[in-house]
Amino acid sequence: MTSSGRRDGDTWDLASGVGTTATAVATSRALATRDGVIDDRFAEPLVRAVGMPHFTEILDGRAEEGEQHRMALGMAVRTMYFDQFLHDAGAAGIRQVVILASGLDARGYRLAWPAGTVVFDLDQPGVIDFKAATMARLGTPPTAALRNVGVDLRDDWPAALAAAGFDADTATAWIAEGLLMYLPPDAQDRLFDHITALSPAGSRVATEFFPDMSAFTDGDGQNRWRRMGFSDDLAGLVYSGQRSHVITYLRDLGWDVQSSLVSELFERYGIERQQDEHSEKFAGFQYVSAVLG
Repeated sequence: MTSSGRRDGDTWDLASGVGTTATAVATSRALATRDGVIDDRFAEPLVRAVGMPHFTEILDGRAEEGEQHRMALGMAVRTMYFDQFLHDAGAAGIRQVVILASGLDARGYRLAWPAGTVVFDLDQPGVIDFKAATMARLGTPPTAALRNVGVDLRDDWPAALAAAGFDADTATAWIAEGLLMYLPPDAQDRLFDHITALSPAGSRVATEFFPDMSAFTDGDGQNRWRRMGFSDDLAGLVYSGQRSHVITYLRDLGWDVQSSLVSELFERYGIERQQDEHSEKFAGFQYVSAVLG
């Protein structure tokens, strides 16, 4: 273990621990949807179903949303990047998709998947069950063959994936979005080792690369997250310790890697980037996509 407050086998729901971050991200997607930047019509009802007062008050206009609105623009960029990655994978003929640590992500219900696409949605069992039950109450059917897999990504998730019908001989699109900092450094390496072992040539993966975790864990970062409604100590949710460089690690595993600075994606997508005193700590932050040769 590292100096993180996390421990092996710890769990959470969508109103505590790591799960709170998933609810905050969904709140950001709901705000970005209201502004017409993205279209995630399920983000708001999912947040309301979780029922955390701080985030429902933001949606009701009864709480300060300055920091949350800034985060919403960042989440809009992130959503657009990963949505486009999945669209491109589908256009290339990939019909098997794995969404790792999906949280309140509803891509299995909102994206227009090509016919025959199978989407595997992985997260903690309680998170997966909550989302499936909420979407059922909303009367919303999935837009692909959706297979929910409740499993902790620090455990033997490849076995759980296989039990759900995953075909390791079929080209796959994988996304690990907003995930890596919540994994121990060795589990991050194992994640990409497993993905590579389960992927034939032509498979694709998308993730992110943070060059500096202090934006989340130092005193200034902590104050920023608290202003966005995090009651937990975010530094205690993030695993510390030296990590492999994601881009280099994937290349060493045989992936052809492309990366985009998030600062450049704001301009590419036509979204105004709101700078603050913490912005310099996100310099070098990149989204990463790769194809296995």
